[in-house]
Amino acid sequence: QEQLVESGGGSVQAGGSLRLSCAASGYSRGNYCMAWVRQAAGKEREGVAAIDSDGHISSPDSMKARFTISKDNTKNILYLQINDLNPEDTGMYYCASVPLSFFGYCHTGMQFDHWGQGTQVTVSS
Repeated sequence: QEQLVESGGGSVQAGGSLRLSCAASGYSRGNYCMAWVRQAAGKEREGVAAIDSDGHISSPDSMKARFTISKDNTKNILYLQINDLNPEDTGMYYCASVPLSFFGYCHTGMQFDHWGQGTQVTVSS
């Protein structure tokens, strides 16, 4: 059974950096779209970045400058590097996954069917 467990969140000051991790387990072999999605209190979920099994990355233009998604296939860990944090980045950060067809395009707007429990990021000014 697929499981995603995030870690690495915390409280930081504006201008700082964080690297979030998402450990994946129980996945069968195949192509998956993995993504980071965040949600601030009282707001809708917002896609941050996505990556498929071949390493192709997709992210909204607003996220490209400070957010970097990557993965370690040997350890089955998904990462999100966040630089130059600001208070608007405060929220819960989730990793999510969905199987991807051979010709499928992995992006943050997909209907993900597995979610982690999230890791909280709090940025103070």
